[in-house]
Amino acid sequence: MSGAAESPTPERIPEFTQVLGHPRPLWMLFMSEFWERFAFYGIRWAMVLYIVAQFHGGDASGQKPASEMYGAYLALVYAGAIFGGYVADKLIGFQRSILLGAVFMAIGLFMLASPTELLFKLGLATIIVGNGLFKPIISTMVGKLYFQGDARRDAGFTIFYMGINIGAMIAPVITGWLARKIFGTNDDPHYQWVFISAGIGMLVSLVWFWFGRDQLKGIGLPAPGQEGLGRLGMVAVVGALVGIPLFYFLLTINASVLQAILMALFIVPAVMLLVEGARSGQVARDMVVAMLIIFVFNVLFWMFFEQAGSSFTFLADEIVNRDFGTWTFPLEWFQSVNSIAIITLAPIMAWMWVKMGKNNPSIPRKFGLGLIFNGLAFLLLMIALNSMVDGNGQIPFWTLFMVYVIQSVGELCLSPIGLSMTTKLAPARLGGLAMGCWFLSIAIGNNLAGIFAGKVSGEAGMTVESAHAGYTFGFWALAGSGVLLFLIAPLINKLMHGVK
Repeated sequence: MSGAAESPTPERIPEFTQVLGHPRPLWMLFMSEFWERFAFYGIRWAMVLYIVAQFHGGDASGQKPASEMYGAYLALVYAGAIFGGYVADKLIGFQRSILLGAVFMAIGLFMLASPTELLFKLGLATIIVGNGLFKPIISTMVGKLYFQGDARRDAGFTIFYMGINIGAMIAPVITGWLARKIFGTNDDPHYQWVFISAGIGMLVSLVWFWFGRDQLKGIGLPAPGQEGLGRLGMVAVVGALVGIPLFYFLLTINASVLQAILMALFIVPAVMLLVEGARSGQVARDMVVAMLIIFVFNVLFWMFFEQAGSSFTFLADEIVNRDFGTWTFPLEWFQSVNSIAIITLAPIMAWMWVKMGKNNPSIPRKFGLGLIFNGLAFLLLMIALNSMVDGNGQIPFWTLFMVYVIQSVGELCLSPIGLSMTTKLAPARLGGLAMGCWFLSIAIGNNLAGIFAGKVSGEAGMTVESAHAGYTFGFWALAGSGVLLFLIAPLINKLMHGVK
């Protein structure tokens, strides 16, 4: 799950009213992000199921294209975020970027409720544009509330991160309840209400920030020369007339072609970073090499981690026994397990890293642990699909539940340090470009996740056999890459020249 990105704090910070020991605007940003994440994760469980039901007549052969569409959407969400920082910094300011992004996302979410495939894909493209303007910017705003070196800074980001996870935790429960209990049934869920309720959540985020932005006391306002509405209108028009058609096109092309495009987008800035590193001396060059090696392993992590919204959804729907007497565990509730695990385990693991002192694993070994834990989740599925299948062709509930928990441990080993590592290892002149590469590595992994999920389902839909074969491959790929990273960790540490 995406965390918050820090940014340099401005030299002058207004005197804020303090609420529970933190600047008052933090809580406004917390709630704005809470509702945005509610919207984002509220649709996660339903998207592939809706695509199969609505656009493939419920036929299992639709699982493969649905998974690929989901993977492409997530990939472009991360790729689109690369441009958000530039638009906010150079064109319209942080506050206007957040507001405009919220408008785009709300419109896109309501468009998803359309029964036509064209409008559905245009809705996804609109969300991608809006997310690029909103998500990276609101996270950056948190860092602007504190002086550099403020001891409360990390705690502030932790509070904000909790907003992300609480929103993600309750969203599937509420949207699932609306789709199944209020407007539909368990056998005939009305998925359109998932998207409508997510759109309403996004509007709440927009209104919350609109009325709360005065608390920021000027932080995030347009820079001198950017105050007019002309630039805002230009960004809105370009987003609507260029961004949406572009992302729509990328959503409709073959997943393998999109993968090639994303790889090309990654290679170009990677080469630029290597050239800049070489110009800046051996130490800077070595740091760039270390960073890019980590990025490759990051791709592998997200490729398999992001099965949650695709192949794991089909697995839960068809091959997991969710019955507890007369009550059936709602499929969508699995999407909340990750957030619950993160909220529960994050403080424990943070304490553990500190307690380990000198034995605290290095950055590459933490990444290696992330891969290995992700692999252990697939090992559990591999064992379950091989030896725990009952007479109805289903595996026990607890296996998939624990898969989400184990993956969350892996996420906590890897994800929180990724952004920080990038800022430390990147050449000073190309920090933004390096951050773009980080997001592109996640985008590449997400698109590969969709391709992999499509392979797991095959042409005729997921079976025990196809799931076992796919998840066995997932285990060996993750375990092998994790062990490899552990083995080469001393070399990477040497290239990092003491960066922790």
